[in-house]
Amino acid sequence: MAVKVLISRRYQNGKAMELLKLLNKLRVEAMNQPGYITGETLIGHDDPQKLMVVGTWDSVDHWLKWQDDRNRADLEARIGELLTEPPTVEVFTLGTFPFRK
Repeated sequence: MAVKVLISRRYQNGKAMELLKLLNKLRVEAMNQPGYITGETLIGHDDPQKLMVVGTWDSVDHWLKWQDDRNRADLEARIGELLTEPPTVEVFTLGTFPFRK
């Protein structure tokens, strides 16, 4: 069953362009992963220092494999240097009444 992955990040002043470049690299890598469907980056209307990345994966297993990927970890470490706090990650199953294995 498809999942949406919401990753919220708050970045340091003056680091927006550097962060967006790294997020684009991360998305390009994700696009080559099995199960990746789509992603988008949202900027907080009331808080422009806050970014939300919404990724859609065809299964939680594919997301978890990507989450543990070494290339992803390397990019996340570089992204982490630009943040004011650790990112938050939430995974949601699509549908009104999700069934689990």
